[in-house]
Amino acid sequence: MRVLVTGHQGYLGTVMVPLLRAQGHDVVGLDSGLFADCVLGALPGDPPGLSVDLRDVTVEQLAGFEAVVHLAALSNDPLGALAPEITYDINHHASVRLARLAKDAGVRRFLYASTCSVYGAAGAELVTEDAPLRPITPYAESKVRVEDDVAAMADSGFSPVFLRNATAFGFSPRLRADIVLNNLVGYAALTGEVKVLSDGTPWRPLVHARDIAAAFATCLTAPVDAIHSRAFNIGTEQNNLTVAEIAAAVVTAVPGSRLVITGESGADPRSYRVDFSAARRAIGFRAEWTVPAGATELYQEYTARGLTSGDFFQRFTRLPHLRKLCDSGVLDASMRRVGVPAPAHP
Repeated sequence: MRVLVTGHQGYLGTVMVPLLRAQGHDVVGLDSGLFADCVLGALPGDPPGLSVDLRDVTVEQLAGFEAVVHLAALSNDPLGALAPEITYDINHHASVRLARLAKDAGVRRFLYASTCSVYGAAGAELVTEDAPLRPITPYAESKVRVEDDVAAMADSGFSPVFLRNATAFGFSPRLRADIVLNNLVGYAALTGEVKVLSDGTPWRPLVHARDIAAAFATCLTAPVDAIHSRAFNIGTEQNNLTVAEIAAAVVTAVPGSRLVITGESGADPRSYRVDFSAARRAIGFRAEWTVPAGATELYQEYTARGLTSGDFFQRFTRLPHLRKLCDSGVLDASMRRVGVPAPAHP
């Protein structure tokens, strides 16, 4: 299948593209390159790609693809809170526009990277895809809006599917250090402390980046009737853990580390446990990676590749990295590259 992957130079895209190519798909990337240089270790081999802001994609650029895997976004809650209007512009409006153009270009499958954070403060009960959506951040709200708007486009020739990924973890050559397990392991490897800023009680569902990639690969070739305009929670019930339990796994994985729960950030309202059985029933997808295995993998990769404090706190953390690009004049206030004009759109 000829597949366009947006955000192919991001944390998830860098893991997903090799898997799709290994399965025989003809993959082309689309990325503005904001995180292309955020690499730990050897530079990954990227597919042919379009260097374009998501907001500037044209219908001509989407012609000839059978599927679009849409990963690109301003991704994480602190960034969304810093610039909510830009988050909605890119994550919501540009994503819906991309889907509309894809449909106009004859793309038949549209795989959208949503999130389990759409459930917000759901508490301790397992939530299914039919549970009320209670997003409490601009990032999660933007995902809900895209699901609603793109689902309305579904018809016999255009099949969207919404993959509500649990919180990602695991090593990627284009690392992210601002997601919970990756962050806890990195901080422990560098300082000897597994530092939890909340009280440790919120529930989090976690899923490895490779399992997310496998879920998308499964949806690419699943029968259309199984995925048409459906949402799937992506993860495993085994990885529904409290933050304190996640931290305990890190203590085990990082030799000599000790747990420190400061509680300085107070109680986190984002707390939810997720039921992942629908994807198992409908498309046969099962997540394989456990949190302890992921913590061990991360520690080994960080150690082998020489993770430094500067990279951990700056280059591999989204918010300070984007601030640096803005402060250095690479990006303007709208997160566009300076010197690259924004085309006019109808």
